[in-house]
Amino acid sequence: MSTATMPAPPDWQAETLDLLRQAFVEKKFGRIAAVSSFGAESAVLLHLIARVDRTAPVLFIDTGMLFAETLAYRDDLAARLGLEDVRTIRPARAAVRRTDPWGRLHMSDPDGCCDLRKTQTLDAALEGFDGWITGRKRHQAATRADLDLIEQAANGKTKLNPLAFWSPEDLAEYADAFDLPQHPLVAHGYPSIGCAVCTSPVNDGEDARAGRWRGRAKTECGIHIVDGAIVRGAPAHG
Repeated sequence: MSTATMPAPPDWQAETLDLLRQAFVEKKFGRIAAVSSFGAESAVLLHLIARVDRTAPVLFIDTGMLFAETLAYRDDLAARLGLEDVRTIRPARAAVRRTDPWGRLHMSDPDGCCDLRKTQTLDAALEGFDGWITGRKRHQAATRADLDLIEQAANGKTKLNPLAFWSPEDLAEYADAFDLPQHPLVAHGYPSIGCAVCTSPVNDGEDARAGRWRGRAKTECGIHIVDGAIVRGAPAHG
């Protein structure tokens, strides 16, 4: 699979590639890492990153509760794209033993489980970075409808959302053009994929993230939430 021999991209691709070049080549935002779940829509952003800089650091949070298909997809996609610095990060063992020794915290306190396995893990991994890249998009859910391309997070780090304005059709067109492999669970009704214990298939007409924490008020894993509220940060300019 080639990442460099395709025709000139349309403007929406060019804008995304330009932002990624600013991040990884020009270092405009300092030291930046991409954070990827290697989920249902991850291939497009990772392919774009590979076109710009295959050595870019990509952080993957292994919560210990992921689908086996996600772990296999991570390995396959990283190899296909030639990504050279995919870092699998995991929750601290001592914290897991102390807080969730039986692996059942998700049943009684899903927010606490996400905080333990995702938020704390990512916060620790990002200590050496000035900002990070997410794969969030406006179309994914009402809670993401106002995403900006560049945000300033509450902790002072820059948060980049290169695909914020991409539609499902844009993503599908790009994936088809570059023959990108799909996460195997997408074909089984999973348009959004998280931990196996908290993800279910989505029915026709439902929000793409309806299968995440089904039956609960919870809509986000926590890495974009501060003190119980979804935080997008102030748009960054300049």
